[in-house]
Amino acid sequence: MTSKLPALLPDLSPWRSSRDFRLLWVQGVVTYFGSFMAMIALPLQIKDLTGSPLAVGVMGAVELVPLVVFGLYGGALADSADRRKLILGTEAGLGVLAVVLLVNAMLPDPMLWPLYLVAAGVSALAGLQRPALDSLMARIVPHDQLTAAAALNALRYQLGAIAGPALAGLVVAYAGHATAYGVTVAGFAVSVVLCLRLAPAPAAHDAQKPSLRGIAEGARYAWSRPVLLGTYAIDLAAMFFAFPNTIFPFLADDLDAEWSLGLMYAAGSVGSLALSMTSGWTSRVRRHGLFVVFGAAAWGLAIAAAGWFSNVWLVLLCLAFAGAGDMLSGLGRSTIWNQTIPEELRGRLAGIEVLSYSVGPQLGQVRAGVMAGWTGTRAAIWSGGVACVASVGLLAAVLPKLITYDASTDEDAMRRRAQQEALTKA
Repeated sequence: MTSKLPALLPDLSPWRSSRDFRLLWVQGVVTYFGSFMAMIALPLQIKDLTGSPLAVGVMGAVELVPLVVFGLYGGALADSADRRKLILGTEAGLGVLAVVLLVNAMLPDPMLWPLYLVAAGVSALAGLQRPALDSLMARIVPHDQLTAAAALNALRYQLGAIAGPALAGLVVAYAGHATAYGVTVAGFAVSVVLCLRLAPAPAAHDAQKPSLRGIAEGARYAWSRPVLLGTYAIDLAAMFFAFPNTIFPFLADDLDAEWSLGLMYAAGSVGSLALSMTSGWTSRVRRHGLFVVFGAAAWGLAIAAAGWFSNVWLVLLCLAFAGAGDMLSGLGRSTIWNQTIPEELRGRLAGIEVLSYSVGPQLGQVRAGVMAGWTGTRAAIWSGGVACVASVGLLAAVLPKLITYDASTDEDAMRRRAQQEALTKA
C-alpha cells in the first residue's frame, strides 16, 4: 500500500526545478484567495441590491466584451513584451479596482453601476494578464514536467477557491461586503511584492509588435490544428451549458439552505483538490485528449444531477464530482497547449486559450440567469448539464484527432520539445 502512495501524490518536480514557478505558485495562492472573496461578495451584493437573478446574470454579459478584446490583444502583447512587467502592471491594476469595490461598499448607500464597471475592468485586466502568465509557464518549466506543473497550478487555484468562497459567505453575512473587499485589497498588495521578485521574461529580439495581423496568424494556427480546436470547443460548450455558479444564491434559497451558499461555491474546488492531491499518475499519461473529453462529460453529468436532487448534501456531493471532472479536463487542455504550441506563438495562442476557458463561463452566467428566470433555478441547472454531455459527445465525434492525441508521437509535441531544449541550451 505505501509503495503505491508516492505514485498518487502530486509530482513536485516543477517546484524543485524552477524558482519562478515557486514564486508564481505562492503568488497565485494569495491572489486567488482574495479574488474569490470578491468573486462571491460581488454577485451577493448585486443580489442584495436588486433581488434579481437576471441582474446577477448580466454581470457575465458586462464582462464578455472586455475579455474578448483584451484577451486577444493580451496574447499578442505577451509575444512582444516582457511578460514579467505585463503581469506586474495588471496585478497592480486589479488591486486598484479592488479598492474601488471597497470604497463603494463603505458608502451609506452603495451604488450598483460601479459593480458592473469594476466587473468589466477586472475582465479587461485579466484578459491582458492571463496570456502572459500562461505562456510564461512553458518557458520556466521543463517540457516533461508540464503536466505536473498544470496539476500543481490547479492545486494552487483550488486552495484559494475553497478557502475564499467558504469564508466569503461568512464574512459577508457577519462583517459585510466591505470586509470581504478589504481582504481582496490586501491579497493584491502581497501579490505585487511577489511579482517584483520574478526574473525578467523579455520577448525575442525579432518579436513582432502587437497587431491584427499577428492575432490573425495565431488564430489561423489554432484553426489548422484539430487537437487544439477540440480543446477550445469542448471547454466552451461545457462552460456555456453547465456553469450555474451565478445562480447558486437562488439555488440555496430554493433548497431552503441559505447557509450552504459558500459550500456550493467551494464544493467544485473540493472535488478538484481531491483529484489534484492524487494526480501523480497523470505525469505518466500521454493520451491527454481523453482527459479533455471524459472530464468535460463527467462535469456535465454531475451538474445535471446537482440540478435534479433536492437534498442539499447530495447537491454538494454532485458539485464536488463536477469539480473533479473539470480538473481532469483542465489538466488535459493545459498539457496539450504547452506541449504543442511553438514559443513564437505562445502568447497569442494563450490569448485564445483565455477566451476558450473564460468566455464560456461568462456566457454560461447569462444563460443560467435567463433560464432560471424562465424555467426556475433547478431546471436551468439540470437541463444545462444534459446539453453539456450531448455537445461534448458531438464534438468528440466531429474532431476524432483529439481522442487519439499522444504526446510521444504527435508531431507538434515533438517539435515543441526540441524547441524548448534548444532554448534551454542557449
